[in-house]
Amino acid sequence: MIDNIKKHIAEVEAFTAKAQDEVEAFRIKYLGSKGLLKDFFSEFKNVPNEQKKEFGQTINALKKAAEEKVNFLKNSFDSGEELNSIYGDLTRPGEPFTVGSRHPISVVKNKIIDIFSRIGFNVSEGPEIEDDWHNFTALNLPEYHPARDMQDTFFVEKDPDVLLRTHTSSVQVRYMENNKPPIRTISPGRVYRNEAISARSHCFFHQVEGLYVDKGVSFADLKQTLQYFTTEMFGKSKIRLRPSYFPFTEPSAEVDVYWGLETETDYKMTKGTGWLEIMGCGMVDPNVLTNCGIDANEYSGFAFGMGIDRIALLLHQIPDIRMLSENDIRFLEQFKSAY
Repeated sequence: MIDNIKKHIAEVEAFTAKAQDEVEAFRIKYLGSKGLLKDFFSEFKNVPNEQKKEFGQTINALKKAAEEKVNFLKNSFDSGEELNSIYGDLTRPGEPFTVGSRHPISVVKNKIIDIFSRIGFNVSEGPEIEDDWHNFTALNLPEYHPARDMQDTFFVEKDPDVLLRTHTSSVQVRYMENNKPPIRTISPGRVYRNEAISARSHCFFHQVEGLYVDKGVSFADLKQTLQYFTTEMFGKSKIRLRPSYFPFTEPSAEVDVYWGLETETDYKMTKGTGWLEIMGCGMVDPNVLTNCGIDANEYSGFAFGMGIDRIALLLHQIPDIRMLSENDIRFLEQFKSAY
């Protein structure tokens, strides 16, 4: 009897299976309620006393071997099925990609472009390293003009004719030189001014400037365009235009939008007035049109410009402009946008 059990132990150790149903049949054969192990245990009472110890040890060895073999084969098939489900099913969707975030400057810039593109404005770009003509002289700012002091300029290698642009109006000059009216374009881009860096100002920032030149363009067209923009951008339809001065526009105005006084933040932003300045604008000075090769007697136009950084700070309640250029991933991950 003991030899027969040892023979079964050898069979158990040599057993292999190609499917789970073979493993289940093996389990029932040895470990089932009517299996061989139960039969061997029932024979224990018929074994001579001097063989009971060896007989019992041999049965336990068979039981242990059968249980270990069943568990091993089950685990093998379970892991195999898992791997097959992961790698074998080609209809499964791929691993999802982590959705990135756009920079708040890009979010605001793209939204502005989208708003103006709906009313026919295209996008024009130009170099950040400019010459004096396109950045100053063509814009009605001749040499020694006092308005040049309003813009602290970075000159390249101390050359007074090569500089980092102080506004994207230089792009408008280049566009007018190379395109005939009607002209309807916006010029977003980075500009540079030699200013002290603080929470509210930086030595580089971003602007978007707009230009419309055609026959019969009036100040009423300018106001209606700005009314449309503020409504689409901020959801605020109430604006006002205050007289101002810019060398390249005449008449000129500052544009305020009525932000309201609903929260404490509104009071701080608007200094208790409810009004918030967002941009400058005006009718293009005839001298500028003439400098760019456009007949000022036949054509007129309007221009406007705003700071993208300032609008980003406003819309997202960012307290410090320096956060926009520090590349802190924790800060940037907060901005999700379709733009």
